[in-house]
Amino acid sequence: MRNSALKQNNVINGIDVDALGNVVEEVTRDHAKGIVAFNVKSAWKGQTVSESVVESYSIGGQTVPRRFAMRIDEPLELLGTNTAPNPQEMLMAALNACMLVGYVAGASVNGIRLDSVEIETDGELDLRGFLGIDPDVPAGYETLRYTVRIKGDGTPEQFRAIHETVMKTSPNYFNISRPIKLEPTLVVR
Repeated sequence: MRNSALKQNNVINGIDVDALGNVVEEVTRDHAKGIVAFNVKSAWKGQTVSESVVESYSIGGQTVPRRFAMRIDEPLELLGTNTAPNPQEMLMAALNACMLVGYVAGASVNGIRLDSVEIETDGELDLRGFLGIDPDVPAGYETLRYTVRIKGDGTPEQFRAIHETVMKTSPNYFNISRPIKLEPTLVVR
């Protein structure tokens, strides 16, 4: 295989395969080390613009500080200012990014060098549901379609196996393909 020339300290496709193996081993030994919690705060910034902020996450009971901000907006035709992706585009981006990690990690642990991985997702919403015009029209997607384009030194069978694994193990694939229990709290100030 060609990937031996790209390995440095058992790094394939930018993934430290030994470190990944250590994480798997550690979580297998102590399940509590595999509990990861995320938190995002979103605030209205005027018109249809919001800003979502990440300040930390926790893994295995340890809080890890980090800071990221993401702007979200709507297109002009949906009363926005068209300054950032809209919530639907962010949802698709989150799905794609989560699955991409799975394809890269899966290829890496199998010693497959990747040349490229792309995921394209699309779906249609009927605004009659969102706008409350017709209670029989769903407010969200009934179907999302995605295409994975992957190129590397693996065989078609290896890529199919990785594809199947991603669909079984990607958190956001799971989150979008199955209902998630939401527990809302409203605080009126």
